[in-house]
Amino acid sequence: MGSPLAPSAGQKRLDAVDAVRGAVMVLMLLDHTRDFTHATGFQGDPLNPATTTPLLYLTRWITHLCAPTFVFLAGLGAGLMRLRGKPVSELVHFLWTRGLWLVFLEFTVVRVLITFNVHPSMLGFLQVIWAIGAGMIVLSALVRLPSRAVLAVGAVIVAGHNLLDAVQVQPWMGPDTPVPSALGKLWMVLHQGGVFPIAGFPSPILLAMYPLLPWIGVLAMGYGFSEIYGWPAERRRRLLIGLGVGMAAAFLVLRYANGYGDPLHWSPQGDAVKTAMSFFNVQKYGPSLLFVLVTLAPAMLALGLLDERTLGSGLGGVLVTFGRVPLFFYGLQWLSAHVSGIVVAAIQGKSLAPFFMNFVQSFMLPQPPDIGGPLWVTYLCWIVGTVVLYFPCRWFARVKATRREWWLSYL
Repeated sequence: MGSPLAPSAGQKRLDAVDAVRGAVMVLMLLDHTRDFTHATGFQGDPLNPATTTPLLYLTRWITHLCAPTFVFLAGLGAGLMRLRGKPVSELVHFLWTRGLWLVFLEFTVVRVLITFNVHPSMLGFLQVIWAIGAGMIVLSALVRLPSRAVLAVGAVIVAGHNLLDAVQVQPWMGPDTPVPSALGKLWMVLHQGGVFPIAGFPSPILLAMYPLLPWIGVLAMGYGFSEIYGWPAERRRRLLIGLGVGMAAAFLVLRYANGYGDPLHWSPQGDAVKTAMSFFNVQKYGPSLLFVLVTLAPAMLALGLLDERTLGSGLGGVLVTFGRVPLFFYGLQWLSAHVSGIVVAAIQGKSLAPFFMNFVQSFMLPQPPDIGGPLWVTYLCWIVGTVVLYFPCRWFARVKATRREWWLSYL
């Protein structure tokens, strides 16, 4: 990529990065609010062309932008620390200690916010905070390499990990089915994903929603990509916009070919809308090459279009505020989504028990719990939740901007 220049200390570039992060975080709140407040939250697949509606499909699909952008920008943030002059030894220490902290939070605080339940039968959910945390531990070993080498490692993982799709472990489907071997469980955590008891049932259950290998690739790409923020602004913008267009084009070509890049093949449906639904329904758990291409393309375009802009007021300022306190927002958005579901159920006169179940309890039910209402209820709860969360996030963003205690960098 050429020799990096010292990055400017100006706020405009940072505003662009934070605004893009903030935007996908707000979409994340929409996704999790839908989980708890919509009638299909605990059942059905909103991306199934045969059973969904166009608005429900779009509501779910647009939130696919969240995790890849969130993880990519986490890697970018680590790279910017290095670009600004943080010694490698200090960066290594920060990455592995913060990574351990994030993994701990996933198994404790995040788990409780998702379930409002502390029953030991559910060990934990391996979701995006786990993926970033474990990825940072791996990244702490990679940052001794040149940034372009780290970028290459990440790109090879993202582009090549679907070659491993043929290696499949028989999934665990309940108490009467075999439990995967130790190597099988490790493979599920690394690449395949799935749910399994850590020993024989009824030992605690682990849900590997975000298998680690592809997310390490996305995180490493973000780190290696940070070098462009030492370039002149115009050159950086051209690359970002060009990459966004190129990634979208690559997605369309590979997806149309219906070959490599995603284990879920598309097929013509009864009409053009449903065919488009099938075409864009790519695998998130774990993220396929095509999933990464189609979700990071908008992020690249947004980073390029917003680069060097000041976004201190209006909607841009709100997104920047959210983007500067990502972990703080992440915890609060689970609380907002979960409480929204309880409020909706209470108004409807439905049972509140599903909102206090852990995954194991709901997994054992003969049919999914009856929760939620129409989609407009989800959007109303999302808008209210976004407004409410802005105020504590604005407060904490000011705290982080004005204080320099070491522990604030871990939040």
